Amino acid sequence: MACCRSFICIRGFLLVRPRWENCLSFSSKETIAAVQGTLHPQKNRQRKRHKKPNWTGDLSWEERLASVVTPLWRLSYDEQLEVKQKHQVRILERLCGGGKITFPVLPILPSPVRDGYRNKSTFSVNKGVDGNPKTVGFYVGKGKDGNIVCVNGDHLPNIPEKHKQVARCYQEFIHRSSLEPCLLFHEGGHWREVTVRTNTAGHTMAVVYFHPQQLTWEELAVHKSDLTEFFTRGAGSACELDSLYFQESAMTRCSHENSPYQLLYGQTHIHEQMLGFSFRISPDAFFQVNQAAAQVLYSAVRDLCVPNSEDRTGTLLDVCCGTGAMGITASPRVQRLVGVELIEQAVEDARYNAALNKLDKCEFIAGKAEAVLPGLVSRLASGDGRLTALVNPSRAGLHHKVIQALRNRPAIHRVVYVSCKPDGEALRNFRELCCAPDPKRNLTGDAFSPSLAVPVDMFPHTEHCELVILFER
Repeated sequence: MACCRSFICIRGFLLVRPRWENCLSFSSKETIAAVQGTLHPQKNRQRKRHKKPNWTGDLSWEERLASVVTPLWRLSYDEQLEVKQKHQVRILERLCGGGKITFPVLPILPSPVRDGYRNKSTFSVNKGVDGNPKTVGFYVGKGKDGNIVCVNGDHLPNIPEKHKQVARCYQEFIHRSSLEPCLLFHEGGHWREVTVRTNTAGHTMAVVYFHPQQLTWEELAVHKSDLTEFFTRGAGSACELDSLYFQESAMTRCSHENSPYQLLYGQTHIHEQMLGFSFRISPDAFFQVNQAAAQVLYSAVRDLCVPNSEDRTGTLLDVCCGTGAMGITASPRVQRLVGVELIEQAVEDARYNAALNKLDKCEFIAGKAEAVLPGLVSRLASGDGRLTALVNPSRAGLHHKVIQALRNRPAIHRVVYVSCKPDGEALRNFRELCCAPDPKRNLTGDAFSPSLAVPVDMFPHTEHCELVILFER
């Protein structure tokens, strides 16, 4: 691609950058202040260096848990962002062969909400500090070492009070229950973890997981009735649940198809708003756990996928689309949105979400991306020929055949890659997108080049961060 002078626009600051036509509009005041310096964080003005706190010595169980679940909790938020920015830079340096980064890296976009931001929390059941096996909380220790202790999470900064309240009530319920908790499947027991989901409107969904063991249908019905009674008329009614689900399974993780979620009380779904769009959330649907920061992330992705909001041409190919939220928020800027997703229930939710928002130019396909994509890209390329790919895979990254499909179709000129673990398998994907043509690996198309990286803090107090990279050719 020829080098040209163009502009990045970030809330009033117009920055000249080569090879760039994108106008990104982010609302964070912290980001604006950072951009007044430079796009290269390693050259920003020197900040006071903070030594890593010495946490040795005797720690309370609460401190140990906080250090596991929210390891950056002792740092100020500015210090947390600095730690994450440096980590993202190190990852991008590896992409550039260990040398200088050859493309702009924006300062990390902060989360608008820092405390109590999680809209989904799963609380485990196991032996507590006092040895009580009916303790609801989070784990300290490892199962393979035989030293797991379940610690109450009321002090954790990222969990909202409503989630903590439901966990406390669930603990009270299983204390009253005649059934034992299921700590190890082969040792028996029944009550397992509880998942709590909330939205910005204040609605709450709880999902209780249960191992049936050898209980009869009639015995199961009694305990489900007790659970419903507790959360609708008993002490748990203080949680004011909008939905109460129950899933019985003899497996650690089980899909709705294998063991349906049973609605014991209330509404079948809760809904959430994102950039002016509505989305339905089912018990096992994926949805970003930080709604406020997700709007920052989705805004960035939308601007990278389709820089010109007035264009409204071309096709956006959303790979690993989940329930369709990321693609749907960008869909008004394109002529067509096509999503691919492995989980059938998520595809059903994506289709519902498109209909809910009165979008008639969206298509969602169920299947493995590596199986669907080669033929799909050929079909789409025969249309108007302008394809942008948006990929948001799990931590396992993209299958090599997906990378082949992206590399070997000239119609795809832009790939926006969103990664929650960019130092894992995603780094392999980055290198495969950018390496020289390699017929032995069936990477025959022209290589992509990274043009811009945008870190987004979705998980305050933790070490995790989303990284969005734009690849062009």
